[in-house]
Amino acid sequence: MPRRSSKGNTAKRKGTDHDFAVNAFRVVEQAIGEKMDGSALPDPDAGKNPHAVALGKLGGAKGGAARAKALTPARRKAIAAQAARTRWNRK
Repeated sequence: MPRRSSKGNTAKRKGTDHDFAVNAFRVVEQAIGEKMDGSALPDPDAGKNPHAVALGKLGGAKGGAARAKALTPARRKAIAAQAARTRWNRK
């Protein structure tokens, strides 16, 4: 089996920590909405244009449903058949 060159470096990259205790700690902080020392969590939207964030949330929520509604049943069937062929033809 081939070895991945980055296997030993995964814990150094952001968001790839595989320690269950650290992940559980982060989940608790997210659930209570603040860090365990009482300070606020960092804002994920900090430094972003608030108007762009709002537009992205609007469009992303309805994108897949709007596309599915616009497709004809025959086209949906063709897309599903192509996906199945691709899935089963993988080696």
